[in-house]
Amino acid sequence: MTYATVMVSLALDQPNEARLQVAGELAERFEAAIIGVAAAQFAPPLYFTDGAQAQKLIDQGEAAVRMRLAELEAQFRAATANRGGHVEWRSAMDFPARYIAQQARCADIIVSGGRSPAFSDAFSLASPKDLVMQAGRPLLVVPDGVNWLDLRSVLVAWKDTPEARRALIDSLPMLRKAKNVTVLEIPEADDSRAAVMAGVTDVVAWLARHGITATARVSEADRDSGPVQQFETVADDVAAGLVVAGAYGHSRFRELVLGGFTQHLVNQPGRCVLLSH
Repeated sequence: MTYATVMVSLALDQPNEARLQVAGELAERFEAAIIGVAAAQFAPPLYFTDGAQAQKLIDQGEAAVRMRLAELEAQFRAATANRGGHVEWRSAMDFPARYIAQQARCADIIVSGGRSPAFSDAFSLASPKDLVMQAGRPLLVVPDGVNWLDLRSVLVAWKDTPEARRALIDSLPMLRKAKNVTVLEIPEADDSRAAVMAGVTDVVAWLARHGITATARVSEADRDSGPVQQFETVADDVAAGLVVAGAYGHSRFRELVLGGFTQHLVNQPGRCVLLSH
């Protein structure tokens, strides 16, 4: 398995430099094609008018969106000007998440930015939380402050769920290029530590059969720290440059309301995160 086509999702109202840099680097590492993609819809005003004035507002709004999409294409082409291999741009006047999810049929992995609000503007932003649920492809989330794909240490946030199993398979090409891989599980309060370690050991053995050497790790119980804090402690300890995780192992509604692990991974500022659902 490899990544033959990398797709990078550009945003109208967010910085795109970091995701373009990482997408280009990913395409070079795997000798992959790279496709830039963006979409937006004109958001109608909250007030209403009619006749010629209404049409004028719509025309002006749509013209502004088309201009911004053209600017994003120019930014993408400038960022990929010196890269070999197939380079392609796709854009449309459409809802971003819907359009990018459709175009994802021709990609192996999608690169997106982070900083996703709990409730985002569906007219102009393809939230990574929407993309990972709709695209049917792994999503590499790149924070604005990260300008390279650091594979010296990769941390797999393991939980024995279908989402985490899929993320592990989707990340195999990167794991093969990583220097150090750690598989971490944070037990629930009523979990048997021995049973959890046995499961993580199984995952490490499976990776070994794919030619990947990994270390099994189970977080110590800590009543004073929640799962996110325990995870960040280990991530700092192993100096993780990339995190691999299943997205929304709990229901998405529960994570939106209560705040959850996926939300934290998408919004944290320091590491790239590969998510699958």
